[in-house]
Amino acid sequence: MPASRRTGEVRRRGDELLSIGAVLAHLRDDFPEVTISKIRFLEAEGLVEPKRTPSGYRKFSPADVERLAYVLRMQRDHYLPLRVIREHLDAMERGEQPPALPAADNRPGPLEEADRELVAAHPTSGVRLGRAELLAAAGSSERELAEWEAYGLVAAGSDGGFDGETLQIARLVAELGRYGLEPRHLRAMKAAADREVALVEQVVAPLRRHRNPQTRTHAEATARELATLSVRLHAAMVQAGLRPKP
Repeated sequence: MPASRRTGEVRRRGDELLSIGAVLAHLRDDFPEVTISKIRFLEAEGLVEPKRTPSGYRKFSPADVERLAYVLRMQRDHYLPLRVIREHLDAMERGEQPPALPAADNRPGPLEEADRELVAAHPTSGVRLGRAELLAAAGSSERELAEWEAYGLVAAGSDGGFDGETLQIARLVAELGRYGLEPRHLRAMKAAADREVALVEQVVAPLRRHRNPQTRTHAEATARELATLSVRLHAAMVQAGLRPKP
């Protein structure tokens, strides 16, 4: 069924509120990859705010369904990150035209997205989250988190809490899971990251042991720079490997 017809059906229902299962049914013809976990993740990211019944069940309005469809369409057809989609939605709520969509040749590739992910991670550096908060932010279940921990992808601190970097990892692992990549598939990525950490440590360890405080401070800046270069190199290699061979 065409999206415009389904949207019309939703609108004709007036102010009727839909359960998350009904929303899933409305969206799945156009977006077969969408799941309840994905909808919950988009809610945790603040892209949709369904009402809640006294017993805590989500209830979505027709406008909520349209917002979800817009988000999914922008991700699928234009590869826009969520922060850009949020800017589009905010503009439309103000009655403004959303920013122009990038031309196909101007879409960010894996290298640019890696840089953006690193920048986006910095504001979360002072975050401490409890287990329930991490699950809500990642749009995942306790069973999934336990599996991530079992495979060493995420780990709680000594206080039982999770930091901003772990939140970023959890979100990315959850997103990869929606494409069918399970924690067991990601062990190679974790092992590669551990090897990269060891390489960086070899470079900065002598600086960290230095008696000069400025040198020790320089060690931390060097570690961050090496981490950025390592991520960019990894993204560039993946991009090169996925490019069609002549």
